[in-house]
Amino acid sequence: MKNRWMALLLLLFLLLPGLAGAEGDEAGKVEEIIENVLLDDDGVAIIEDVQTNNEKEVEENSARADLINRIIDLGKELYDRADGKRKRAHYASDIYVCKNFTVYLFRQNRDDFRMAEFPDTPLVIPNNLPAKQCKPYAYGFLWEDIPAEKGNPFEVGAQFIYDTSLTKEENLEKAREFMRQARRGDFFQMSADYEYGVGAHSAIMLSYDPEKDEIHWMDSNMRGGKNKDGIRYGLVQFDAVKSVDWWASAFCHKKRGATLYRLRQDIVYAGQSAADAE
Repeated sequence: MKNRWMALLLLLFLLLPGLAGAEGDEAGKVEEIIENVLLDDDGVAIIEDVQTNNEKEVEENSARADLINRIIDLGKELYDRADGKRKRAHYASDIYVCKNFTVYLFRQNRDDFRMAEFPDTPLVIPNNLPAKQCKPYAYGFLWEDIPAEKGNPFEVGAQFIYDTSLTKEENLEKAREFMRQARRGDFFQMSADYEYGVGAHSAIMLSYDPEKDEIHWMDSNMRGGKNKDGIRYGLVQFDAVKSVDWWASAFCHKKRGATLYRLRQDIVYAGQSAADAE
């Protein structure tokens, strides 16, 4: 009997390393799955960056991105159609007046879209704030304050107003930082005093290039002139490029400023619920 127990103990002793190895192999497989993530140079998991990229991918395919793309595509179409020739920008009904141009691009594309928070409300774009209501500031860089429930899908993405308590150079630096916040699809308003004239101007931003510190945009009637009858004609621009410093210098003057109006993130297709959008 004693010999039989000794034999059983010896058999268990011989089997234990195999059992331990099998358990260790399984644990190794679990660890391998856990570690199957994107790592930085120090071996740290880049979980937040992966989530951010996913969020960007969703946004790029969203209704909001589609609306912005349609607006920009129509701007390019009008630019190509103009073929470098100036278009009439004299009368209130002319779509090539600077603010009329940006409003036209928006209105031609808005009907297919809504805000998820107000799905039954058609989208609107505010007019410029009347000059009397702009005081003590100059006319041209502020819009009327229309609430979202009335159909306004824009929010202030960033704004610069000249601060008389700061030096000129301090104001210029703030103006530069403001321009660096420009994003694709932002509607831009400024009250300027620059090489092309003095007063209000509207544009739509295409991109900011941080490497060159430049702004790409599209607009109409920034550059223009009058014919012999005194009728103004403006140039349509697409993917025009100027430095951040050039832009800052344009509106960095006392009582003047600029605003970037940005579409809300909850843009959806008309008839689409917020749940469907997600």
